[in-house]
Amino acid sequence: MTIDLFTPMTLGRLELPNRIVMAPLTRNRAGPDNVPTALNVDYYRQRASAGLIITEATQVSADGVGYPATPGIHSPQQVAGWRQVTDAVHAEGGRIFCQLWYCGRISHPDLLGGKSPVAPSAVKPDGEAMTMQGPKPFVTPRPLATQEIEQIIADYARAARLAQQAGFDGVEIHAANGYLIDQFLRDGTNQRTDQWGGSVDNRARFLLRVIDAVSKVWRPDQVGVRLSPENRFNSIADSNPAGLFQYVVEQLNEAGLAYLHVLEGDMLSGERKLDYRKLHSGFAGPWMVNNGYTRDTAQAALVTGEADLVAFGRLYIANPDLVARFASEAPLNEPDPETFYGGGAQGYTDYPALDTAETV
Repeated sequence: MTIDLFTPMTLGRLELPNRIVMAPLTRNRAGPDNVPTALNVDYYRQRASAGLIITEATQVSADGVGYPATPGIHSPQQVAGWRQVTDAVHAEGGRIFCQLWYCGRISHPDLLGGKSPVAPSAVKPDGEAMTMQGPKPFVTPRPLATQEIEQIIADYARAARLAQQAGFDGVEIHAANGYLIDQFLRDGTNQRTDQWGGSVDNRARFLLRVIDAVSKVWRPDQVGVRLSPENRFNSIADSNPAGLFQYVVEQLNEAGLAYLHVLEGDMLSGERKLDYRKLHSGFAGPWMVNNGYTRDTAQAALVTGEADLVAFGRLYIANPDLVARFASEAPLNEPDPETFYGGGAQGYTDYPALDTAETV
């Protein structure tokens, strides 16, 4: 049987009607205290026809914040806000995972009540943090003590339990894009000499421990993981990404995960050097790809077996009914980058669906 974007598939306990995934997209529109609002409910409801929605990155604790107006999953109010989102998505027949996030060094004391951001090692990122007062230079993070690492692992487990209370269908562990788990993985940011640093297996320990903790809350086949082997976002780097991520993928193959979500190449330049087919060969479970895919390139990746699912980001920002547009090969709305981050309904919930556009 030929597999394409519209072929149903079983993902753990879920039956997906198609293989079109809404990628996690930070939009900076959470309410006070990082609580999802009615505007967020509308946004996710509009996109419920996706085979699977993965939420925007969601902090597992108040200390994990790295940007203004991003949602959390660590308070009763946040759980209640997310419950309205999941209820709305389920009422439309959709499926939704919560992406669990800890920013680490990609933060600023202004976002952390004056506390220093934390990281595996005291390596300052290039660039600026976005605060409520505007951009400010990143600061040198404070290296985590061993007991603090154990507490953050417990924070992931607690957030996973709260995600169950909020009605999600599963969770995705954000181990990509230069945030805390990625900082542990890379030798450019992890200069530790204890059990959490040095060798590849030591640097992967934090990710594997987080997966283990979350998989004690959810069934492993309700847990996804996101990686970005070549992405240089947030000034992340490693001396041997091919070797590092081949090891990581092979370790994750033993975890019984719902899927592995791989951002291919560099997010900003689009450059790709790694052999993703070789990387894929180390993982027997569902393989989700991401980064710049179109309808046609996504179809080709599914037909050749290079992917089982394809996640779309920018296209989902501008096309709430992306599945219908792909199915009918209809024109796509163009996203407005000026409204990607922050603001209200403009550029968030006001992109027209096909049926609306046809009547204008």
